[in-house]
Amino acid sequence: MNGKDLRINKMDKAYNISNIEFSEEFIVIAVDGKTYKIPIVQASKRLAEATDIERKMYRISPSGYGIHWYAIDEDLTTKGLIKLAEIAKTA
Repeated sequence: MNGKDLRINKMDKAYNISNIEFSEEFIVIAVDGKTYKIPIVQASKRLAEATDIERKMYRISPSGYGIHWYAIDEDLTTKGLIKLAEIAKTA
């Protein structure tokens, strides 16, 4: 290999998302051992209007940086969801 050091750069794990569920009007997400509850309508109009099946069709990025709901073509960042949860908690 011409003496070059070829390495695959892996993205550092930003967040460890262990669970995502929907409860009534909230998205409940477990991140790094903490649970956050966010009003769905504040997080995403698309998620608020989605069916239960569409809400269950998501993929967490390998780094934990974000979540993609492919049935409704929606992407949300973990950091943004945590921030919304903290705002909702103080309101």
